[in-house]
Amino acid sequence: MPDTHRAPDTTILVTGATGLVGSTLTRQLVRDGADVRIFHRPSSSMDLLGPVADRVDRAEGDLRDARSVLRAMEGVDRVYHAAARVQFGTADRDALRAVNVDGTGHVMDAARRAGVDRVVHTSSMAAFGRPLHTTDPIDEETPWRDAPHRSDYATSKYDSELEVHRAIAEGLDAVIVNPALVFGVGRPGEGTRRIVDAVRRQQVPGAPPGGTSVCDVEDVAMGMQRAMAEGATGRRYFLGSENLSWKTILATLAGAFGVPAPRRTLPAALLQTGAVLAEAFAFLTRTDPVFSRSLARTAIHTFRYDNQRAREELDCRFRPFEATAHRIAGRIANAPGRTRGRADW
Repeated sequence: MPDTHRAPDTTILVTGATGLVGSTLTRQLVRDGADVRIFHRPSSSMDLLGPVADRVDRAEGDLRDARSVLRAMEGVDRVYHAAARVQFGTADRDALRAVNVDGTGHVMDAARRAGVDRVVHTSSMAAFGRPLHTTDPIDEETPWRDAPHRSDYATSKYDSELEVHRAIAEGLDAVIVNPALVFGVGRPGEGTRRIVDAVRRQQVPGAPPGGTSVCDVEDVAMGMQRAMAEGATGRRYFLGSENLSWKTILATLAGAFGVPAPRRTLPAALLQTGAVLAEAFAFLTRTDPVFSRSLARTAIHTFRYDNQRAREELDCRFRPFEATAHRIAGRIANAPGRTRGRADW
């Protein structure tokens, strides 16, 4: 459902428009007839935007450069802040916070100074608190508790929300959305596409014992539009479809591609040891680890999330993961001239 409250002459700025969530949102907005400007780094690839890349205004800059963010806000009425650094290892904490926390502060300050009508900030379910008992559902009101096991990424996303609330206290109208684990086609080697391709190539040795919440990127982008139109100022909205075990997630993807599903359940100790080795290798090679201790801890446990607020207050509708898996499989299978590094947008 498009944003029916958008005026015909509204100009919308999207940060993070070259990533999975931001590009999906941008395509939706352009197809609905919106006047869209994207904020991106000079080195960013436009591949995920496809033909829509030629139908948007472009503002180059960096979230860490407050002046470039302010320049991008000129003449803008609404802002979707979807840009973030996703990092689950311990390397380069300063860069993580510079983008996710300081960068969000720059966006909020620039939006307020430019007189923007409303901002939707894309956070993460990682910014939610954790219940004392894993059987208890997690929602927007679950209190955050600082703890050694919380990843630097989770902490940065929680602190980014504090920047949003600071700006609201200073007069900005802003809403927060917290997506679940987002699945879409995206780019090979990035995000959940790595999981998808590993299943498709039958390279997954087994399923972690835990579970999480998942969501289709198309539904996340539509939820962002609904938050812009209907969300209450300062309120969080969890955008998630289903709570599934990792065994079910992997089996559903395997079924969509017509390949055997992983049958083994990986022991928690094996996952933890593998994460330590992956982080050590990443440290030596100065790269991001393909698996981290924080991810291992998350994969071992089962967390359940409640999407009632988004369904009732925003009228969000979420497709089942099986439909998402088949949509992704169909797009990958039918992508012409598919090669590694090229986006099947």
